[in-house]
Amino acid sequence: MAGRIVGLIACLLCAVPFLIIGVYDRESSTPISFWSGDKSLMEKVHNVAGYNKEMADLYKKCAIAFVAAGVGCLIHLILGIAIILLECTVGIYVVYKRYKVILRKYS
Repeated sequence: MAGRIVGLIACLLCAVPFLIIGVYDRESSTPISFWSGDKSLMEKVHNVAGYNKEMADLYKKCAIAFVAAGVGCLIHLILGIAIILLECTVGIYVVYKRYKVILRKYS
């Protein structure tokens, strides 16, 4: 049982930064960067409000995925680990592709 609780806490700690970005940067006057801290986004993004809305939603979905993994850990540790593995492989690819679509849409 202790392993399940540790898994839940670890996943929730991973979800917190994504949720903070998704909630507090939504109304930002500068474009939300995608992990790399790209400073050239100010020149690339023309509609910052629309871009930030979609990026904030993307970050919130990442937070939800980590919460789901935490709940999976609480239910059964192997289930939680499987969800984390999916998030860290396929999930990263899907999020990156979605970021590229958002960037193209607002550039």
